[in-house]
Amino acid sequence: MLSYKSALFLWRHLSVKKRGYGCRSLSSLSNNPLIDDSDNLVLVQGNKSSRTAILNRPFSLNALNIPMVGQLQKLYENWEYNPDIGFVVLKGRGRAFCAGGDIVSIYNLLKEGNLEECKQLFWMAYSLIHTIGTYSKPHVALLHGITMGGGAGISVPGKFRVATENTIFATPETLIGFHPDGGASFYLSHLPGHLGEYLALTGAKLNGAEMVSCGLATHYLLTTRLALVEKEVGNLVSGDPSLIESCLASLEDHPVHPHQSSAVHRIETVDKCFSHDTVEEIIQSLESEVAKTKDAWCVSTLNKLKEAAPLSLKVALRSIREGRFQSLEQCLVREYRMTVQAISRQITGDFFEGVRAKLVDKDFAPKWDPPSLEHVSQDMVDQYFSPLSPFEPDLDLPTNKPEELTQF
Repeated sequence: MLSYKSALFLWRHLSVKKRGYGCRSLSSLSNNPLIDDSDNLVLVQGNKSSRTAILNRPFSLNALNIPMVGQLQKLYENWEYNPDIGFVVLKGRGRAFCAGGDIVSIYNLLKEGNLEECKQLFWMAYSLIHTIGTYSKPHVALLHGITMGGGAGISVPGKFRVATENTIFATPETLIGFHPDGGASFYLSHLPGHLGEYLALTGAKLNGAEMVSCGLATHYLLTTRLALVEKEVGNLVSGDPSLIESCLASLEDHPVHPHQSSAVHRIETVDKCFSHDTVEEIIQSLESEVAKTKDAWCVSTLNKLKEAAPLSLKVALRSIREGRFQSLEQCLVREYRMTVQAISRQITGDFFEGVRAKLVDKDFAPKWDPPSLEHVSQDMVDQYFSPLSPFEPDLDLPTNKPEELTQF
């Protein structure tokens, strides 16, 4: 009988071919950034007992595209079963760790009617996130700079996440008519109190200190010490997690205190407002707080909710609530269904419209459909979570040990 690791290894090699994603020659694909066939999208550094993967699209904020994700998947598979490699480090080149998926390129493909390439990116990216979340070796992500959307997806599920004073985290998907994806419904739902609902619905940003405070990051250090950290981690001769932890802790900057205006210091208010069952009740609770206190944070939070797509708000809230009782694998499978619904534009064209308004034309005036919460029907929300058609397979991931996927 195959060992667990051997079976998982074989599955990861065979499943992509089964779906048909990731096995075509890239030269046969259309000429756009989502499928740029550059061989240098991921750079590799070898160390004594580790390998460092470097995301190398600095001018695109290291946004994920198909060949980059494919290269990462192949590297991670090879490294996982190489006995000479004890752990893996992941970082980004330039001022971003990773800004997420290449959304503008996805928009352009949808505009051309090329839905399949978009599905391919999400299928491959979610599979990579699952690989990182269930990796048998320690994973160290150096979150220097922008870490948003899919960038958080390929880092937060890993063992170690090192933030700096320049780290900017966010899951801003509701602001472009989408939903927090890439495992976000898993890790956000496991944050203290109802902070996950707040971040998912508003797209609010967190800095490095806030990430450590709420558990999204495990360590914090100043940018000036990054090179030293990389050197010391690279000199480790073992992948023993306790050695990596000791190394990172010895170089960590203390203390880490988020600013008093931070949401992490407002957990009582966050829980009071975002624990409600519906988006309407959340907004009513915030409005009540504003009427009583004139609090600037509550006003800002309300404005963010009013900026988001109404349907996305309801979909995101349900997604986080379901994610609280699901494994990472279950969350990714569900999120893939939701993503296919969103990019197919059969329920709404909000994603296409949101990207156009915020990132392409930049008129910042999206015309959401439906235009308000009162126009969002339960059927619309339910359809996002419904199984795909018999001709559209669900994301197929290996079944792992429950403890590897349910804890964050």
